[in-house]
Amino acid sequence: MSESTSSLLNTRARSDWVRLRTLILLRWLAIGGQIAALLVARIHLNLQLDLGLCLLAIGASVMANLAAMAIYPENKRLPDTEAMLTLLFDISQLAFLLYLTGGLNNPFSLLILAPVTISATALRLRSTILLGTTAIVLVTILAYYHIPLKTEQGLILRQPQLFVFGFWLALVIGIGFESAYAWRVSSEIHSMSQALAATQMALAREQKLTDLGGVVAAAAHELGTPLATIKLVSSELAEELENGDMKTDAELIRDQANRCRDILQSMGRAGKNDLHMRHAPLSAVMKEAAEPHAERGKTLHFDIVPTEGASTRQPTIRRAPEIIHGLRNLIQNAVDFARANVWIQAEWSKSDIRVTIIDDGPGYPPHLIGRLGDPFLRRRRPETEAGQRPGYEGMGLGLFIAKTLLERSGADVTFANAADAYSPRITGVIEAGAVVEVKWPRGKVSLDEIGEKAPLGQNQPLTA
Repeated sequence: MSESTSSLLNTRARSDWVRLRTLILLRWLAIGGQIAALLVARIHLNLQLDLGLCLLAIGASVMANLAAMAIYPENKRLPDTEAMLTLLFDISQLAFLLYLTGGLNNPFSLLILAPVTISATALRLRSTILLGTTAIVLVTILAYYHIPLKTEQGLILRQPQLFVFGFWLALVIGIGFESAYAWRVSSEIHSMSQALAATQMALAREQKLTDLGGVVAAAAHELGTPLATIKLVSSELAEELENGDMKTDAELIRDQANRCRDILQSMGRAGKNDLHMRHAPLSAVMKEAAEPHAERGKTLHFDIVPTEGASTRQPTIRRAPEIIHGLRNLIQNAVDFARANVWIQAEWSKSDIRVTIIDDGPGYPPHLIGRLGDPFLRRRRPETEAGQRPGYEGMGLGLFIAKTLLERSGADVTFANAADAYSPRITGVIEAGAVVEVKWPRGKVSLDEIGEKAPLGQNQPLTA
């Protein structure tokens, strides 16, 4: 994994999501709501409130907002610690305001959930736990210590103690549940966005290699004529010159021109393959995907067969970067975990094309079977796994990239263990472990089905 990809997948970057401007706007909304609630309680409901202290608490939020707007630019993104301190101030300010207005007898106590939920969606787990703990402590204090609400006649508005306890318990459970739920969902969304970014990087890299082949082919074509001229002139000079250094130099120029021609012809053939061979037989695509892993000490067995009733002629499919790169990732995973053999079978019917990859390794961990294809299954690799597969990060990102790319091409990818849920159809498979099956409808990848001009086929002998 490259350094740029590793930095992209750094989950610590999650703390830089929050813009200061967002928190400032939310705080202005809270200030407006607090002022409105005070006015309604004092004017409409005629409740006795210490307006001086209440306005002091609200004024602290106003001053904090004005100071933040004056000191920082609008596009300021807060690091984790600063965002946590900002939300801690909001919790403290709200708790002080609730202390002045009845504590948990005030129905607006529910708003203490907001800062904790914001933290769970945008900050690290450590900051969320700290804010949640602070909120629970403040709620507990407010249940016992607060200035009671009084009507104009001096009547104290207070709920029965059982209801206060129930409201306190609901707030504590709500803080724990809401923060855990929000943190889990936002973490999955963030992990998925990171993994999709890595998938796009892998596909872009594959596409660049394909485009580079076209550039090489064009360069080989354009440089062919001047090299031929150099070769012709140097050959004529070598024939006309007598023995000596000049004749030797002319022959050297001719030999080097020949060498350049051979190099460009080799590069040009590879480039034309990438540029013009947009489609290839199914077996060619499979072998191209497996080629980087053919010399890694494991034996690759290929089996290309039609299903019963299907045409014996091999289908020609799209030679797309996502198909080759996706199959290559799956084959790499099989080779990494195989003991000695990997079987790769391609079969086709009238309706679909199927590629099955089987290794003789230990198979997938049973507790991860249902989650294979999701990114970041593990944060750290166990020592036992590190010994089986050096350099493996153990996060499931490779399988996620392969599954995403192949599904983008129209395939359906399934994972299984041969011992549990799969009976290998490939002849000669012994001690099968993990099984991956990739299945395309023929209309998605087959050249004959997607409406493009197919090859003419093999030449046929003339008959009288």
